Amino acid sequence: MNSTNLGYIAAAIAVIALILALFALLGAQKMKKSYAVLQGSGTEVDFVTAVARQVEVVNGLRTDVTNLRKDLTVTQSELKDAIRHVAVTRYDAFGDQGGRMSFSVAFLDDVNDGIVITSINGRTEGRTYIKGIKSGESIGSELSPEESQAIGMAQKGQIA
Repeated sequence: MNSTNLGYIAAAIAVIALILALFALLGAQKMKKSYAVLQGSGTEVDFVTAVARQVEVVNGLRTDVTNLRKDLTVTQSELKDAIRHVAVTRYDAFGDQGGRMSFSVAFLDDVNDGIVITSINGRTEGRTYIKGIKSGESIGSELSPEESQAIGMAQKGQIA
């Protein structure tokens, strides 16, 4: 082999090495961008640190979800005692008067405890009664059919 051929071969190997180095440089830059995306910021941090940060974020989210579940349980137990079921029945208490001016309204919680308010309105006077309700039944006094209807509608979630 002569020296000219060796020069050409060396030049070809140098060009191939330069092309490979260029591809390696481009790959390294692409990898740096990928790490920056993983980190979520522009600062340069190694892969292990970036993953550790993400693990901290996920653990914080898990703690938040656990706390929210506890808060939800407390809120649900408190809502059981809240008046959430309301229904109104309007009617004519007296046959000589129209317009359904009398009414009974039931206010109940989730276990059917609460009150029923009845207002009987006539031409010259009006009367209002309040009765306690325990487990859907009146405490100490008899319910009128309209009061029973209002309680039944409240228990079923109906609104009239």
